Amino acid sequence: MDMNFDGGLPLDRAVSLPKGWYVNSQAFESELAHVFGKEWIWVGRREELNQPGSWKTAQVGQEPVVITKDLNGQFHAFSNVCRHRAAKVCRAERGEGSRLRCQYHGWSYDLEGHLKTTPEFEGVQGFQKENNSLPRFQVKTLGPWLFVSLSENPPSFEDQWAPFMKEAAPFQLETLHFVKRVEYPLECNWKVFVDNYLDGGYHINTLHPSLAGVIPYSEYRSELFSRSSLQTTPLKTKSTGVVSNVRKGSAQYWWLYPNMMVNLYEGLMDVNVVIPEKVDRCRVVFEFYFQDVSQENSTFIEESLKVAHQVQMEDQEICQEVQKGLRSAYYQSGRFSVTREQTAYHFHQLLARETGLK
Repeated sequence: MDMNFDGGLPLDRAVSLPKGWYVNSQAFESELAHVFGKEWIWVGRREELNQPGSWKTAQVGQEPVVITKDLNGQFHAFSNVCRHRAAKVCRAERGEGSRLRCQYHGWSYDLEGHLKTTPEFEGVQGFQKENNSLPRFQVKTLGPWLFVSLSENPPSFEDQWAPFMKEAAPFQLETLHFVKRVEYPLECNWKVFVDNYLDGGYHINTLHPSLAGVIPYSEYRSELFSRSSLQTTPLKTKSTGVVSNVRKGSAQYWWLYPNMMVNLYEGLMDVNVVIPEKVDRCRVVFEFYFQDVSQENSTFIEESLKVAHQVQMEDQEICQEVQKGLRSAYYQSGRFSVTREQTAYHFHQLLARETGLK
């Protein structure tokens, strides 16, 4: 299957990633190793570990991870695979306690990942607990979020997030409060979802009629950074309908390589993180944050959540349709809109460079 991609071409001559990148298991495995095994990946919120001695589980690519907050309040991240027989050490989503105990054979680890107990393991020769700690990963925090990298030498976290922190400052992220988390399973490659997000609003008028009345398409703009991109638009103030009630002022749509998207509006933010499951299946996590979480603002919150769900259903349907189309014998790759799709091409260029599949 043709995997050739030339990321050095100018946009007006460029061709998208060939379909093999979306349907071939070799490409998928390469992404898990060279992208999700290297980058900083969002794993949840700091407040999920609100007490020393708490822990939570997550998935980085397809690697099970556990994040802990030790008794001194420091965060740690480890492989969530027991060193004995590869069962998950922590099977629940969250928990508390001074030890992480595998339910298979009772091996336990402390909050810094050190192996502490190995029941009925007397007499085993050449075995040392200190050499069987859980593999440790790097962890970072930014605002309300936690990030983990499986790599010993990941890209600069601060450099990647610097443009976001500067441009998003007017939205006063520190005043936003988490309200709800929703997950959507999709039968498509994870990149199909990212491609859909990064088409510079190209699909809004045709796929999202409710948004089309709020977003002035001619004023939609895109900007590229080294490992992120930003799509911006003012929002119409004289439009009618539910969407106009909950989408006001202006909007910023951020993509942070490889799989995180942050949507900013007046008084609210939603985060989308796409998690690869199989070559043709992914899971998208949505988290919603609001500035005003009082009972008086409950109608606004409810309407906003409904709008987000409707847009996701429209995106989900087309993404799953695209995945089926990628199996066609008569489709190989496509061209980019010079006006709209520079952000999508930027994504493809980064991905090709990171995986080494060109």
